[in-house]
Amino acid sequence: MTLLLVMGANALVCVGLFTALWLFCLRIRDVTMVDSFWALGMVMLAGSSFLFTGAATPHKLALLGLCGLWGLRLGGYLLWRWRDHGPDRRYVRMMAKAEAQKGWGFAQATLRLVFATQAPLLFIVCLPVQLGQIGGSDRPLGPVAVAGVALALFGVAFESVGDLQLTLFRKQPANAGKVLSTGLWRFTRHPNYFGDACTWWGLFLIAAEAPFGLWALPGPILLTWTLMRWSGAPTLEYRLRKTRPDYLRYIETTSGFVPWFPKKAQDEGV
Repeated sequence: MTLLLVMGANALVCVGLFTALWLFCLRIRDVTMVDSFWALGMVMLAGSSFLFTGAATPHKLALLGLCGLWGLRLGGYLLWRWRDHGPDRRYVRMMAKAEAQKGWGFAQATLRLVFATQAPLLFIVCLPVQLGQIGGSDRPLGPVAVAGVALALFGVAFESVGDLQLTLFRKQPANAGKVLSTGLWRFTRHPNYFGDACTWWGLFLIAAEAPFGLWALPGPILLTWTLMRWSGAPTLEYRLRKTRPDYLRYIETTSGFVPWFPKKAQDEGV
């Protein structure tokens, strides 16, 4: 299949998956599981790209395998968190605000504010695992792709350890209302987001060796910007400043994204 046919088919797959998920969420009156689908949907697009683009090659196998490792781990974790914690308060507030201020019902609000937004974002972010599988040869992974494999594996491991440390911390009743500042969380306030970014920059490096791979650059750029400046860290930190008394001090001492050694708080002197 040509570039346009593969991307067009994937766009239809993406729209179909999100439509089915939206209809399911209408039945349960909860859209929280869209977070897990953010990861699982990318795996599905990586899989459809693999099927639409002919014989398996080293680059295709690397992209599908690493995307699957990242997405199934993260998607499974977010599904478990949803079942363990219940509906995400962000979406509950969003739906209530849409109804109160705009008069939208649940179906309209979820479609316009959640699904119609997330579908194109997902499609763009996972450009590396789509474009990187089109028109490639059977040649072995080159040095750029090998570096990409290493970076993606590092990202998956970093994010997984960060999520595990946070889960174990939250399971202790004595930690209620406290801020996790040990382990990876001592060096970055968002090890999960940093791991995400590393994974997708790694996948981009693998894709860059394919004929259309460099066109996938908007994917990791959009993901990194989203995590750092839009719906990732800013949204989370806005809430934590209000609910965690020690979080402002944590911001003073801990890197916001890229891991680095902690600084001293202002009240500790230079």
